[in-house]
Amino acid sequence: LERGLTFRDGISKIEIAGGGFINFYLSPEFFAESVAEILSEGENFGRNKNRRGEKVMVEYTDPNPFKEFHIGHLMSNAVGESIARLIEASGAKVARACWQGDVGLHVAKAVWGAKQTNNLQLTTNNKGQIQFWGQAYTAGARAYEADEKAKKEIDVLNKKIFEKSDPEINKLYDEGRKISLAHFEEIYKKLGTKFDHYFFEGREGRDGEKIVAEFLKKGVFEKSENAVIFRGERFGLHTRVFITSQGLPTYETKELGLNKAKFEAEPDLAQSVIVTANEQDDYFKVVLKAMEQIYPAITQKTKHISHGMLRFASGKMSSRLGNVITGESLITAVENLVIEKIKDRDLPPEEKQQIAEAVAIGAIKYSILRAGIGSDIIYDFEKSISFEGDSGPYLEYTYARARSVLRKQPTTNNRQPTTAGSYKVGPCTNVERLLYRFPEVVERAAKEFEPHYVATYLIELSAAFNNFYAHSKIIGSDEEEYRLALTGAVSIILKNGLYLLGIQAPERM
Repeated sequence: LERGLTFRDGISKIEIAGGGFINFYLSPEFFAESVAEILSEGENFGRNKNRRGEKVMVEYTDPNPFKEFHIGHLMSNAVGESIARLIEASGAKVARACWQGDVGLHVAKAVWGAKQTNNLQLTTNNKGQIQFWGQAYTAGARAYEADEKAKKEIDVLNKKIFEKSDPEINKLYDEGRKISLAHFEEIYKKLGTKFDHYFFEGREGRDGEKIVAEFLKKGVFEKSENAVIFRGERFGLHTRVFITSQGLPTYETKELGLNKAKFEAEPDLAQSVIVTANEQDDYFKVVLKAMEQIYPAITQKTKHISHGMLRFASGKMSSRLGNVITGESLITAVENLVIEKIKDRDLPPEEKQQIAEAVAIGAIKYSILRAGIGSDIIYDFEKSISFEGDSGPYLEYTYARARSVLRKQPTTNNRQPTTAGSYKVGPCTNVERLLYRFPEVVERAAKEFEPHYVATYLIELSAAFNNFYAHSKIIGSDEEEYRLALTGAVSIILKNGLYLLGIQAPERM
């Protein structure tokens, strides 16, 4: 009713179904009007104004310099980018933010590992630079656990890095930080993400110390064995350290500085959304409770969304142990599988590479977003790149198929009629019924912060269209104009839906 349905022109018949139920049947003309509306609105179809006038910050991905971009960051990026796009589709302005740990024990481990090798020439090319620092971190992490002498050295380094008290260490630190951040930018570009704000533990995080010092005096925090803690038991939670006995701030303290900085950078935020893995759930419960005592207004506007973990048959990977499959290597591995799959297609090599990249990223993102956000993902390489069934490439292939049909009759397709009277309308199919539902699906996904509603819907639409394509003649049929319009509407919805998942829609595959 809200979208123009009336008894007069939208209903073909009404039946008493028994038990107090009445069935209303929508007419083919009604759905034809919906097809025309999709063609008319194009990329704007499916958007709503539920959050118009609001500004929302979404923080996600959050890789740490000096460590590799691992599959957990891919998971966070896929979820966060899709949520950001769903919020934008609801009319809000979205500021994308990335929070990165450029100080801390992991940095000290990497710098220590770098100091142990004389192979600094590895840093003369980009690939060698990234590998060098990844290996340096692994060496430092292993030494920290196995060698007491190394552990003490790394602890000393950690303080020097934080205080910036050693020029030689500062130089090595600055080099590693610059290399890491530049490499992350390459990955963000490939994933289709562009951040508006970058926050760092070594900058905004430092403000947390002042906050803790101020509210230690006010009783929010307390001293315990030379450390400063937040006594979470008062609120049914657990106690966490905010300043260590060595006088260094923990992640918890830096989080306070970060959240203060967010609302300083964007003072008119209606909401701040934080996307992390669910292994940080307990951590955030305590941090948000502490923040509630300090910044109640900010806390009220802050929402933490946690996703599951991405795993393989061999189990969870660890950069600390050096058996990690990096996010980048996962993309490359899937790209290679796709290239092998399309090697016989009659396409230029450059286009094949572009398709392989788009399909690989689509395969990974869809595998992450197809289930509810809190679910763990067991990644299946072969299933993820299938051009049939429940996969990202299946959606992309269906879009490419629809576009291929439309390219065969460009004059008819470009007409884009705006009323049902412009077509000779045939019997309604499941394709039309699904097309009409798209705005409702987007609205629900945005409201519940659950992209999987869009993913599931797109699979249903693709299956319906492919069934229609297999059993119905399009070009040369008596209803050619309408069926081309229907195909055009399907292509628009698929492209719009894939965009909301952060997935490209290739014109050819």
